[in-house]
Amino acid sequence: MSENEVLVVVSKLKNYIKSTAGMNTAGNVPARITEIVQELCKDAVERAKKDGRKTVMDRDFHSAAATQEAA
Repeated sequence: MSENEVLVVVSKLKNYIKSTAGMNTAGNVPARITEIVQELCKDAVERAKKDGRKTVMDRDFHSAAATQEAA
């Protein structure tokens, strides 16, 4: 997998924003969302490793999301 590969379905992202807010989505949004997802995944992986697990669990993302909100 390439570091530049988009990790979201762009059409679904655009449809979500359009249907919930009635707004269009700029072309650079999918790349930014991918960066955010990659960072959340990296943090979640580290939390799983610290817990001695080889499986990333949903709770690892809850902790990561709380950290992101605090920043």
